[in-house]
Amino acid sequence: MTSRWGAPAAALLAILSGLAFQAGPYAVWGSRLWLAALLLLGTPVVWRTLRGMVGGRFAADLVATLAIVWAVALQQPLPGLVVVLMQTGGEALERYAAGRASRAVEELEAAAPRRATRLGEREEEEIPVEQIQVGDRLLVRPGQMIPCDCVVQAGHSHVDASRLTGEPIPETANPGVRLLSGGINLEGPVTVTATAPAGESQYARIVQLVRSAQASKSPLQRMADRYAVVFTPVTICVCLVSWLVSRDPVRILAVLVVATPCPLILAAPVAMIGGLNRAARRSIIIRNGEGLERLGEVTAALLDKTGTLTVGRPEVSSVRAQFPFSEEEVLGLAAAVDSGSSHMLARPIVSHAAQRGLAVPTATGVTESPGQGVVGRAGGHEVGIGTRAFLSDRFPGAVDGWPSGASAGLKAWLVIDGRPGGVIEFADRLRPEARGLIARLRQLGIHRIVMVTGDNEGHAASIAKEAGLSEYRAELLPAAKVGAVEELERDGERVLMVGDGTNDAPALTRASVGVALAAHGGGITAEAADAVVLADDPGLVAEAIAISRRTMTIARQSVWAGLALSALAMAVAAAGHIPPTAGAVLQEVIDVAVILNALRASGE
Repeated sequence: MTSRWGAPAAALLAILSGLAFQAGPYAVWGSRLWLAALLLLGTPVVWRTLRGMVGGRFAADLVATLAIVWAVALQQPLPGLVVVLMQTGGEALERYAAGRASRAVEELEAAAPRRATRLGEREEEEIPVEQIQVGDRLLVRPGQMIPCDCVVQAGHSHVDASRLTGEPIPETANPGVRLLSGGINLEGPVTVTATAPAGESQYARIVQLVRSAQASKSPLQRMADRYAVVFTPVTICVCLVSWLVSRDPVRILAVLVVATPCPLILAAPVAMIGGLNRAARRSIIIRNGEGLERLGEVTAALLDKTGTLTVGRPEVSSVRAQFPFSEEEVLGLAAAVDSGSSHMLARPIVSHAAQRGLAVPTATGVTESPGQGVVGRAGGHEVGIGTRAFLSDRFPGAVDGWPSGASAGLKAWLVIDGRPGGVIEFADRLRPEARGLIARLRQLGIHRIVMVTGDNEGHAASIAKEAGLSEYRAELLPAAKVGAVEELERDGERVLMVGDGTNDAPALTRASVGVALAAHGGGITAEAADAVVLADDPGLVAEAIAISRRTMTIARQSVWAGLALSALAMAVAAAGHIPPTAGAVLQEVIDVAVILNALRASGE
């Protein structure tokens, strides 16, 4: 903070101190103070401009640099010092609006697996993941991260792969199932065989994708420099004409002072800071002014399915009862024995029973086999719920005659009194706000809206249809989501990517602008995004776009108004009617006017 505001604060102090000297008998000391301050504070400004010009950057700072150099040459330090004050003050505002850079790669690497348990012929061995070789047998305990891409050899569990696929429903880890690195083993220990080294596995590819995406996104040229391409040559031409007509170097200084593009330097960052603050009041954290500007320019949107358009967690989608039991009996008995279970599907069952207002009996004698199932007594019945394999072992013969028509996907099977009781199926459902978000995006002129997901084709098609979307891409891993961004960009679109999982981080980074939904903790995803929505409301994504467009409209209005006033003052100064010091004061008045207009961006 001190380094950011040090130069403008020192310039202001020097101006005020010099004015104090001017009011007394030591006026000469005031002029000397101004000159010393101008040399000390103006030299870094001049040096940065020259260095930028050598690098091919034609910036708005050029006129300010010319004014500073000319003020020193003519021994008129006060107007030059005023220019330094405005220039360094504008730079400080721009740095404030710029925010901080993303730490997505560092966050990803910090969260990567570090150790693995390799199984030898006689003993276990803890090794760094870098030592894993293809064919190694590894033991992955509950709560541990899958260290590399592998195939399950023994054991049974569920793996939370949402960091990789974005899907909330865990994968069943049975022998023969392929697992990707980065998933979390939820329940029982499993023995796996490595199919790729850790450095070549899926999690490592995500890290590399984010790094590549960061490098490929070109920085946005600041607004002041875009306008300066026209305004700076005009200013220099006016100076040349004035010199040819008058041969008065003081008049040239007056032209440079009033033409110093302080409206360019100040208006845009002030408006952007106002827009950033306005967004923050609505629980939208936009990382920097560049992200704010890009938000208003998007023409197409990629929306991740899970957590953005859908709730993002498994919920009961259907209850299929086997005669003579009813759906209410099956659900009530399942909720009874699951009420104390730690299994990931127990809570949805209990919650669904409560939502339907069922009277859930008290269960007794409950025993749980982690990751497989629960057995107990409830309502006068012996009840078992879990995987089909678990129930087949506990209740031989009971697997015959299960209810038909159960769809593929995650499900819990029930045995009641030794006979098939039914099947409870789980799915992710559309968020209530999803259709409103899509409608609002269309109102804002986003003409292509595409749902992207790692989910299977059938479920993706169903959710897209329910949400009112005609375009979707299913079964996408992180690299394929980046490919979807690049495909739209090749079509000339400026792409908005919205997501909430680690698997979305590469696409969020690669898109023109990425927005992370982080109501339940953003982590790596938030670090990769240009904007973060903290409230559990995806509709705020459209609000962020609206705030961006309003902010940029106000910024451009302020810039054009300031340039018009500066051009008028420049013409008067070229005619010899404004001395340099008066020109500096007039430029301050113009600055105040455009800043007051730019401050409207923070209002409602």
